[in-house]
Amino acid sequence: MNLNELTLLAQKAEPTSKAFLKKNKKKLEKIDSVVLGLHNEITAKTDCLQCANCCRSLGPLITNKDIDNIAKSLRMKSADVISTYLKIDEDGDFVFQNMPCPFLMNDNYCSIYEYRPKACREYPHTDRPKFYQIFNLTIKNAYTCPVAYEVLEKLKMIK
Repeated sequence: MNLNELTLLAQKAEPTSKAFLKKNKKKLEKIDSVVLGLHNEITAKTDCLQCANCCRSLGPLITNKDIDNIAKSLRMKSADVISTYLKIDEDGDFVFQNMPCPFLMNDNYCSIYEYRPKACREYPHTDRPKFYQIFNLTIKNAYTCPVAYEVLEKLKMIK
């Protein structure tokens, strides 16, 4: 699935996803195991290296610990990582200066994979406890990530 196709599908599905959330808010508080099962099923058949949309288009929040880890992996000082790769966004958080991610290689592998930021390790967050708290974020992530899109679509089919 290419990014344009995914964007159109997510845009078409967004109203039903929001309606599902509104109708099932209380039920969603109790379905973490269902969502985790869907996450595991879908990620098992998804090759993120074929996609890498998240690495091309989303600027993850970079924590101080992430900066230290990146510095360690690159054998740089943390201050040099900041000045070379990062900027402060409108919320006062560190993010990459430019997208795609500066560590995304031509083959879609991450050159700092073992040291990648926490936000990258946890994306698309569909295996997270208290999924109902990030349902709206998942609707947004469905525009970028086929896993997030499929989790939402399959979740809406469960009665």
